[in-house]
Amino acid sequence: MNRQKFIMALALGVVPALALAKRVFNLVAQGPVVGGGCDGCELIYEGMPGKLSNAAYMPGWKTGEQKLIVQGTVYRKDKHTVAPNVIVYIYHTDSKGYYSQLAGQMDGKRHGRLRGWIKTGCDGKYTFYTTMPAAYPERNNPAHIHPIIKEPGINEYYIDEYRFDNDPLLTSALRSKAENRGGNGVVKLRKNAAGILVCKRDIILGQNIPNYA
Repeated sequence: MNRQKFIMALALGVVPALALAKRVFNLVAQGPVVGGGCDGCELIYEGMPGKLSNAAYMPGWKTGEQKLIVQGTVYRKDKHTVAPNVIVYIYHTDSKGYYSQLAGQMDGKRHGRLRGWIKTGCDGKYTFYTTMPAAYPERNNPAHIHPIIKEPGINEYYIDEYRFDNDPLLTSALRSKAENRGGNGVVKLRKNAAGILVCKRDIILGQNIPNYA
């Protein structure tokens, strides 16, 4: 529960008095939230595997949909030093633009079935093997992939969505509104020797992230 939601719960009398005192103490002790709050970021922990590597195969990779490899390097704020032990979590729509769920899915239902985690190694590199997302049906929002970052000792925060440079829905107006959280999220697609789409995005920790030290 972020601060805004907590305050609302307090106003509605949802938070018990004892829990209230403890939560207020924790909020004050923690200081400003890195990233300024993040709706849905808590779902990063639902269903997270106990052991993570720097590569993840997501549901759908073997289903015959358009395969996509998402890769890059995570850097510290100086843009040069690679960052190990950083969790990158992504989720996205299916080929019809829906956050479709697995049969019987219990964890992260709001994010659908196409979700995955990696943890960077000593070289800061990461790779996701997934499928191309589609734009939401009957909307003008470009196709995108949602990323959430969890660094050691820092609360989770979101960075700019991955968007695709050749997407006709990605207009100049939308490009100009990008916050560039974690760096530029617009990626270019290419095909590798196997005919699989590949995109590359390097992530800069803390770049344009509110309350980041």
